[in-house]
Amino acid sequence: MTSTILITGANRGLGLQFAKQYADDGWRVHATCRDPDAAEALNAAASDRLTVHRLDIRDGAQVAALARALADEPIDVLLNNAGVIGDRGAFGATDYAVWHETLSTNTLAPMRMAEAFADHVAASARKQMVFVSSRMGSIGDNGSGGDYVYRSSKAALNAVVKSLSIDLAARGVTAVAFHPGWVSTDMGGASATIAPADSVGGMRAVIERLTPADNGRFLDYDGSEIPW
Repeated sequence: MTSTILITGANRGLGLQFAKQYADDGWRVHATCRDPDAAEALNAAASDRLTVHRLDIRDGAQVAALARALADEPIDVLLNNAGVIGDRGAFGATDYAVWHETLSTNTLAPMRMAEAFADHVAASARKQMVFVSSRMGSIGDNGSGGDYVYRSSKAALNAVVKSLSIDLAARGVTAVAFHPGWVSTDMGGASATIAPADSVGGMRAVIERLTPADNGRFLDYDGSEIPW
């Protein structure tokens, strides 16, 4: 039986790699992005296995519409990948409007997706929700300070994932958060040490062997544990 995945932010970086790799392995892929007309690489990968959908994850009406459009399709893996870096300014120079927008994208939107697609995931065979977070959202691992906007948005996302792992457990859903590593994407920058294909390949290997016993974990892309 063919497995199905829904990926947010699939037009570039990790999301594009996830979409390509899963489609190449024969999965049914629903790849979303805000502007499909400009998503040249994603459109080039479209096939009978990979469908591109227009979706701004911050827009509740768009999320609800896609959930309705896919109402009869179980989603084995809901992969909340889309995110932004936000403002990396120092203390005393905080852009609060950017902070609000970053929280909307990195925290509120994944929760919105989880609520909209919980029935789809629960109806599937795998029943997995995967959230691309960041080690920078770890409070226990924060030894350098700074980056208030990005850190707080990912720490809040981690709290969301942990609560989802408890609230959806009775429906058989496994929810996990991943640190993808320092990846050479637009967000990670040119100095990053990990290629997108390697990061995604590592996370996919871990996702493939997830069991309900992994519910609520915060994992590195190689499967090792990260402190909350």
